[in-house]
Amino acid sequence: MNSTPPRRLGSIDALRGITVAAMLLVNNPGDWSAVFAPLRHSEWHGCTPTDLVFPFFLFLVGMSMAFSVAPRALDAAARPALARGVLERALRILLAGALLHLLIWWALHTHHFRIWGVLQRIAVCAALVGVLAVYARPRVQAGVLVTLLVGYTVLLLGIGDLAPWTNPASRLDTTLFAPWIYQWHADTGLGHDPEGLLSTVPAIGTALLGMFTGEFLLSDYLREKPLKRVLYMVLAAILLMVIGKVWNIFFPINKNLWTSSFVCFVGGLSLLLFSVFYLIIDVWNYRKWAFFFVVIGLNPITIYLTERIVNFRSATKFFFGGIESFLPDKWAQLVDAIGVVTIAWMFLYFLYKKKIFLKV
Repeated sequence: MNSTPPRRLGSIDALRGITVAAMLLVNNPGDWSAVFAPLRHSEWHGCTPTDLVFPFFLFLVGMSMAFSVAPRALDAAARPALARGVLERALRILLAGALLHLLIWWALHTHHFRIWGVLQRIAVCAALVGVLAVYARPRVQAGVLVTLLVGYTVLLLGIGDLAPWTNPASRLDTTLFAPWIYQWHADTGLGHDPEGLLSTVPAIGTALLGMFTGEFLLSDYLREKPLKRVLYMVLAAILLMVIGKVWNIFFPINKNLWTSSFVCFVGGLSLLLFSVFYLIIDVWNYRKWAFFFVVIGLNPITIYLTERIVNFRSATKFFFGGIESFLPDKWAQLVDAIGVVTIAWMFLYFLYKKKIFLKV
């Protein structure tokens, strides 16, 4: 690995931005009365475009670890402080997620407080991957990835089935955390949390794939031949997707359970999309077109928290309501969702111009 400080890659900010924009789109598809299928999660097995949003973000969390932590970890004396910083930041993200759910429970009078969630999963993955970036060599990191994915496959297939509610991941979350999980039925004693404890284990693998990508870009390998670097990343992406599809035969691709096949298949898609962004933005230096996404990508935590507290849809109705009235239901809902993204971008652009960036 090169010891010189890495330059900031515009492709990372742009891909993070398009991921957050997609999150806003799928979280706000109108009133849910008529929504295009790609804007919905798969009911169980399978994968829709909506299912790609969260793993793309975790992939980028891993890449960020490679750029922000790994180069400084070359100095052995700096490692304890680095690890402490990684864990402290993860704790802040974890607390932010818990406080957000507490606020939602209090303000919206939901049935129960939820322990797990998106920010909590990001915190756990960032903590473990960050510590690996500080102390573990690439071979050890790769061994951890294989162990997590194979072990998760053996565990879920070995002690139960993959049916909704009764699979091992859902049963463990229900046993440990009910009723403070995403879905809980007191009459049956069954529950499920898509960001629960056990399914967070393979999610660490998604972040590790991102970290491997970052470490590859930081290495001296093919540094003077960026087109070959892109080719290698594309080939690795295709290989991961093939592995995911083969794994899918006996361990189905499933975002709710974050199956090992899901990790490989969506990890390949993440790497493929990043390769395209890297080629266009950082190799060919075509940057202006990505400005819309970069503005969002520089403030992801801000918009994630704000979008759950501020009602952007009211402003959307004010500006776009007249257009929606002339459209069929599904198209009207899509315009509503695009409107939310537009209003959110205007808010983030204001913060960007004021150089206000929330760091947790």
